[in-house]
Amino acid sequence: MKILVIGKGGREHALVWKLSQSRGVEKIYCAPGNAGIAQIAEIVPIPIDNLAALADFAADKKIDLTVVGPELPLTLGIVDIFEQKGLRIFGPDKAAAEIEGSKAFAKDFMQRYHIPTASSRIFSNHMDALDFVSTVSYPLVIKADGLAAGKGTIIVTSPEEAKASVVNIMVDKVFGQAGERLLVEEFLQGEEVTVMALTDGERVIPMVSAQDHKRIFDSDKGPNTGGMGAYAPTHVISDKMMKRITEEILEPTVSGLAEMGRLYKGVLYTGIIVTDRGPKVLEYNCRFGDPETQAVLPLLETDLVEIFSDIADGYLNIDEIKWKDQSCVCVVLASRGYPETHENGIVIEGLENIKGKDNFVFHAGTTRKDGKIVTNGGRVLGVTTTDHTLKGAIGKVYETIQQITFDGMQYRHDIGMRAVKIDSSYF
Repeated sequence: MKILVIGKGGREHALVWKLSQSRGVEKIYCAPGNAGIAQIAEIVPIPIDNLAALADFAADKKIDLTVVGPELPLTLGIVDIFEQKGLRIFGPDKAAAEIEGSKAFAKDFMQRYHIPTASSRIFSNHMDALDFVSTVSYPLVIKADGLAAGKGTIIVTSPEEAKASVVNIMVDKVFGQAGERLLVEEFLQGEEVTVMALTDGERVIPMVSAQDHKRIFDSDKGPNTGGMGAYAPTHVISDKMMKRITEEILEPTVSGLAEMGRLYKGVLYTGIIVTDRGPKVLEYNCRFGDPETQAVLPLLETDLVEIFSDIADGYLNIDEIKWKDQSCVCVVLASRGYPETHENGIVIEGLENIKGKDNFVFHAGTTRKDGKIVTNGGRVLGVTTTDHTLKGAIGKVYETIQQITFDGMQYRHDIGMRAVKIDSSYF
């Protein structure tokens, strides 16, 4: 098979890496890719939003399967375009992808199909939103309606913070068109986890749970990011809880979308908070999470190409997905100034020192310049390690990080540590 992966981040590097292990794969292309992906796939310089050019490339190269990493091409309708041309592609079509493209749509959908979630109000006028946040109790959660690269959710603890967030999102348009509408939600207490599920539009098979770390600094301080690290599986989701999540959230989501005429094929990402009243949905994504994918795929034993091919063909022809009895930890190394600003072109040292079958470095924001790998984004690398215990994986990943340097490198020192009740001083 010839496979095309669309995207350029750490998630796509992990997907390319895992797909390349399938015996049925002859060649992998990646558009537009990065310096790490270039070591195992042929890079194609086509932007992720140039859907026509991507379809033409897939047709010209006789690509057997296209795998879409990021949300933008999915919400723009890349699956619709490929399928109209008879091209095999993994991912939901434009109508189904609205589950991520609009938080207002997702919230209305959950209420319609009685899927547990936080209560909320949706606003299209900033003055109405300002009036509302002056009259409610705190904390609250404020969300931009559209796509905001994982940064459009803000927890506020006072009317002043809330009003500033409303103005930033709806008036100053810090997230662009994503801020045309805004959601104000109740703040839920509990443990946040990610459950990604594979579905052909009817059958739903959950993957192992993961826990992302969104804030930039240790102990969940500072602004939200696209994700500073993750571990899998989590201590939060027992077999019994996963059964509840599947029956109360995942299956009703897929069947509800199908009832609306939005057949969902691909991977369904659910951000879930486990409260004392049970699991509730915080957000949906229409694709694999980043960096959760980097922590989940190293644990997968089942052939990923077979899974993706089945789903693209409309029938998930397996009874279960097999997983290694191990833990995996991914720690993101970011550029100075991220998530606000960042420099590009900083030389990365030490990548050649990373050895061992349990250690992986997934490139997120990198490129090659003058023969050297340099930074090319806010999140630069995802250093990832597996071990038989979570504590062991944490220790190994932080030892591995010590071998990598670039000017301005920043990362969290506590990924996964709350789960094993240790603090960063342990390492």
